[in-house]
Amino acid sequence: MSGIILILVVSFFAFLAINTPVAVAIACASLLAIFAHGGDACYTVAQRMANGVNSFPLLAIPFFVFSGYLMGRGGLARRLIDFAALFAGRLPGGLSYVNTVTCMLFGSISGSAAAAVSSIGGFMIPEMNKKGYDRDFNVAVTVTSATTGLLIPPSNAMIVYSVAAGSVSIAAMFMAGILPGILVGLCILIVSGVISIAKGYGRRTVAAEGPADVTPAARPSGWKVCWQAVPSLLLVVLIIGGILAGVFSATEAAAVAVAYSFILSVVIYREIKWRELPEICLQTGITTAVVMLLIGASSSMSWIMTMANIPQTVSNALMGLSKNPYVILLTINMMLLVVGTFMDMTPAILIFTPILLPVVQGLGMTEVQFGIVLIANLCIGLCTPPVGSCLFIGCGVGKTSIAKVTVKALPFFLAMLAALLLITYVPWFSLAIPRLCHLIGK
Repeated sequence: MSGIILILVVSFFAFLAINTPVAVAIACASLLAIFAHGGDACYTVAQRMANGVNSFPLLAIPFFVFSGYLMGRGGLARRLIDFAALFAGRLPGGLSYVNTVTCMLFGSISGSAAAAVSSIGGFMIPEMNKKGYDRDFNVAVTVTSATTGLLIPPSNAMIVYSVAAGSVSIAAMFMAGILPGILVGLCILIVSGVISIAKGYGRRTVAAEGPADVTPAARPSGWKVCWQAVPSLLLVVLIIGGILAGVFSATEAAAVAVAYSFILSVVIYREIKWRELPEICLQTGITTAVVMLLIGASSSMSWIMTMANIPQTVSNALMGLSKNPYVILLTINMMLLVVGTFMDMTPAILIFTPILLPVVQGLGMTEVQFGIVLIANLCIGLCTPPVGSCLFIGCGVGKTSIAKVTVKALPFFLAMLAALLLITYVPWFSLAIPRLCHLIGK
């Protein structure tokens, strides 16, 4: 079996080194490993890929992707910016707070960090540039804040984890992510405030515009701004409330999200024309196809690793490293942080969940808490080079370089790491709301 592991690992990194797409690299590495083992490689990989995507909960992914595209182009982002600016825009460095809070709101509603970076960043980064904020700081705030939407429900990453773990409720994962997502957002807000005050961001506009550092869009009456934002904010209440009340499942909630966002974007706000819908459907299909290919390919690799007893080997190695559970959990976090720097979130969840889940269960950590810890780790990877997708999008939107943004983002990385340690070592953050919902359900 050691030969299979060697072929699997070496071939996978070799394909990545020549810029092979991750899904193709995973599938080809699996193919070579099974071929070396003497099995029918093509048939086995095809069968495992088909079985990997043959899951009812995965139907939620295309629906949430579709609703995310509708929200991004349907005017929801601008209304959420106005809403956040109403409460945070008048503080010193207020635009950094507005940026963070809006990314949290939009990321949670759309379920996509990339959509939050492009939609919110497309407006907020140029606005902050005009107000005298440092361009690279603006991009760093946007990129790191956008990842909180993967912890605050609804989140496609949680759906993928539930499928990978096998017996974890998607509703429980949704509930578990609320407090950790808010915690990460608060840590980013604190860093934004400290840097803004130290650098004097937001102060230079006070003399010219009065005692407020706010966007022009935030100046209408507060009631009007809140009224316009209510329909967008109600989406999260509708989805989470419906799941908790047992009205519909997580997959059905995704379909409800599509219907609701369609009505808002096309019928009420009318910012999406009917002729634009085919293009949005096409983009949804492309994104869904990429995700499903990753899931299918990762399923084949997970099957090979299970056959080669890799989970048991890793578990024994980690348990032999130390008897202290805090040290083992710290080691796992460091491992996942490294993984997140070069691997996308979806394949990382599918590959490392069956490997590490038995280890943390042996330490007394629940499946739900580990799912949040896993996603929180990989969220940091979305902001870091060389494969951080949010970092690339943010630099493109902000018209700056990855090297400059990475330097400015270091304090935010430290804040996210501090939140990660709290999530890892204080189970209350992940388990308080699921337990409360369970008690209410009784």
